[in-house]
Amino acid sequence: MTKIAVPITVLSLDDALRDAAAAVRAGADLVELRIDRFTDHPEQLAPLVERAALPCIVTCRPTWEGGAYDGDETTRISVLEAACLGPRQPAYLDVELAAYQRSANIRQKIGLVVDHPGQVRPVTTKLILSSHDFDGRPVELHERVRAMADAPACRVIKIVWTAQSLADNVEAFRLIADQPKPTIALCMGEAGLPSRVLAGKFGAELTFATLARDAATAPGQPTIRDLKDLYRWDAIGAATRVYGVIGDPVSHSMGPAIHNAAFGEVGHDGVYLPLRVRPGYGAFESDIAAWLDHDELHVVGASVTIPHKQNLLRFVRDRGGRVEALAETIGAANTLAIDGGGALSASNTDYAAALDAVCAAMGTDRSGLAGKTVAVIGAGGVARAVVAGFAQHDANVTIYNRTVERARELADGFGRQSGATVLVKPLDQLRADGADIYVNCTPIGMHPNTGETPMPIGDNDLAGHAPVIFDTIYNPIETRLLREARSAGCKTVSGVEMFVRQAAAQFTLWTGQPAPVDLMRRIVEQRLNDSGNT
Repeated sequence: MTKIAVPITVLSLDDALRDAAAAVRAGADLVELRIDRFTDHPEQLAPLVERAALPCIVTCRPTWEGGAYDGDETTRISVLEAACLGPRQPAYLDVELAAYQRSANIRQKIGLVVDHPGQVRPVTTKLILSSHDFDGRPVELHERVRAMADAPACRVIKIVWTAQSLADNVEAFRLIADQPKPTIALCMGEAGLPSRVLAGKFGAELTFATLARDAATAPGQPTIRDLKDLYRWDAIGAATRVYGVIGDPVSHSMGPAIHNAAFGEVGHDGVYLPLRVRPGYGAFESDIAAWLDHDELHVVGASVTIPHKQNLLRFVRDRGGRVEALAETIGAANTLAIDGGGALSASNTDYAAALDAVCAAMGTDRSGLAGKTVAVIGAGGVARAVVAGFAQHDANVTIYNRTVERARELADGFGRQSGATVLVKPLDQLRADGADIYVNCTPIGMHPNTGETPMPIGDNDLAGHAPVIFDTIYNPIETRLLREARSAGCKTVSGVEMFVRQAAAQFTLWTGQPAPVDLMRRIVEQRLNDSGNT
C-alpha cells in the first residue's frame, strides 16, 4: 500500500516535533525529516527520530541536487549516520545516487546504518537511492534507475524529474510497474501533479504531500489536505477511472472540487485531475494519446477548456470517433468521453447548460424559446455556443460586439453551417428594453473588475419590460449586471448555473448516473465565497 510522507524542513527540534504531530492529525503515514539546514546539531537528530510521532525518512539534500545543504560531504554523511544511531531507527534513509556512486567511502559508511544482504547488525532502516532533475527528463533516466536497482543495499528506487508534458506522468507510472524493487517515480511541476495523486493506483512505495502550500520541498507537491480530501486519496485503487480538465491554465479550475465530491456522493470509483496541456494541436495530440493508450490508467472522460476545445474535435475525428452534430456546428467541444470499447466521442455541454439555465428562470422548457428575441453580448467562444443553442431552438438572435467585424464572422460562419439567420449590431446600440433575453458572454464585470458592466441598468430603464438577464461570468456570483437587473425587477441567471449544469451533464455522460446538482452548486458557491472574490 502506497504511503503518504509529509516533508518537514527541520530548523529546530521543537518545531519539527510539532509539525510531525500535525502530520499525524492530517493522516500522513510518515514524515520526511529534511535536515539540510540542521546539520550543526547532530546530537539532536537521534532524539528527533525517537520522539517524532511517525516513522521517519531522514534526508539531507545537498544544493547540487536541489536541497539546501552547502557543506562538505564528510560532514553530511556523518550527520546522516548520527540520525540512525539512536534507540529508534529511521524507516528510511535517502541518499543521492550520484553521491553513492562517486565514493566507496560513502557507500561503506551508509552500509553500516542501513539494512542490506551483508548487514550483520540489527538494522531495519531501508536505503532509498534517489535522483532528481529540475530541468526535465534526464536523457539517461533508465540508466539511473537501473543503477539503483542493481545496488544491493538499495531497498527503494526514487526517480524524480520536472514534467515538461502530461506524457511524463505515464513514463513515471510505467517505471513504477516495471522495477524489481519498490519504486517512487514522481514528476515535479504543475504538469506532474497526476504522478503524485495517482501514485497509489500504480503501487508506488511513497508519495509526498505538504502540511501547507508554502512548505513544499519540491515544485508541485500538493498539500495533504488536498490529496486526502480534494482528490480522495483513500478511495483511489488500481481500477479507479481517471477523468480531468484539459487546458492551459488549469490550476485554479473548480472541476476537481465538484467532480470528485460528486463521485464520492454517488459512490463512483473515479478521480478527476487538473491536466495541463500546452497550447497547440501537437501538444494536445501527443499528451492525450499517451494517456489514452496506457490502458492501466483507465481514462474514460475529460472536460476540455481553453485553448483546446477545437483541438478536441480534430483529435476525435482523427481517431475515428463521434462528434456531436451541434458541437461540429459550434466548432468547439468541451467534453471527451471514452466508452467501454475504447470509442471516443466529443460533445459540447455549454450550450445545453446555457439554454436550460435560462429556461429554468423562465419556467418553461426549450420549446418556449421559439420566437424569443435574444441579445448575445460578445463574440468569443462562449458566445458561439450560446448563439448556436438559441438559434437551434428558433430564437431570434442578435450579436452585439465592440468589433462588429468579429461578430459578423461569427454570425456568417454559423449561418453557413446551420442555415439560421443571426443579426449583428455594434455594442453601443445595445438597450435593456429591446430583447426578451440578454446573455453576457464577455469578461466585463469579472473579478477583479467587479465595478464594470456591459449594459448599465437603472431602476427606471425598463419601463415595464422585464427581460431575463443571464451573465455567464461566475466570479463574482452576482455581477454588477445581475445586481442592477435584479433591482429593476428582472429575472436573473448567474454564471454559476451554467457552470454547474455543464459539469452535471458531463458527469451523467461519463457515469450514466444523475449528477448531485445541489452538492455541485453548493461547492462552487462555497469556493467562490471562501476565495473572498465575491
